[in-house]
Amino acid sequence: MAKDNEAKNIVVSGASRGLGRAMLDGLAGAGHTVFGCSRKDESLAPLREQWPAPHGFDAVDVADDKAVARWADAVFERAGRVHLVVNNAGVINENAPLWEVSADEFARVIGVNVEGVANVVRHFVPRMIAAGGGVVVNMSSGWGRTTSADVAPYCASKWAVEGLTRGLAQDLPAGMAAVALNPGIIDTEMLRTCFGGAASSYPDPQDWATRAVPLLLGLGRRDNGKSLDVPGR
Repeated sequence: MAKDNEAKNIVVSGASRGLGRAMLDGLAGAGHTVFGCSRKDESLAPLREQWPAPHGFDAVDVADDKAVARWADAVFERAGRVHLVVNNAGVINENAPLWEVSADEFARVIGVNVEGVANVVRHFVPRMIAAGGGVVVNMSSGWGRTTSADVAPYCASKWAVEGLTRGLAQDLPAGMAAVALNPGIIDTEMLRTCFGGAASSYPDPQDWATRAVPLLLGLGRRDNGKSLDVPGR
């Protein structure tokens, strides 16, 4: 595992906007090499322009296991090894009582937020183990530890992330770590679908990243199995 003062190769899913983009900018700006993905290729052009090689960005739907497998192959071919994986890609249901959420929308939330995490773990972690270590961070939520009306599918997905992460932590060999990370309430496009204009009263992603990035870079084997929170202002 790389020491904190060494440059790291870092994978971030959902890197084109919101918290993912803020983490990308903070991590790359600190001298680390970031390999990110987004579902839509057109959203990656600004990332490629700002952060050219050795950084790399690919269009990947994390809910598609075969697509994630191809992405992992490409990342390891370019990077050699990966020190940190941040499973950040996520979606939320439109505000509605559970019985009004369609089966397709429910499947979409679970597919990205839960199966997507498992797909990334499936194709990245074995090679991290073979290389001697690494850290996996699965982005959770306050709604992965509490619940609210109208977001039951999202709550279910993030509660699943918490359990999946703890189970993964027990599967990992000594020296590695899996962490569930609650980012806190941040003014993102996703939050605005739930809170509307009230989302603007919360910190923006760039401000959040000034606290989140040092936390991410400082994670190590001692944190395995923990459910952590990004510190507030």
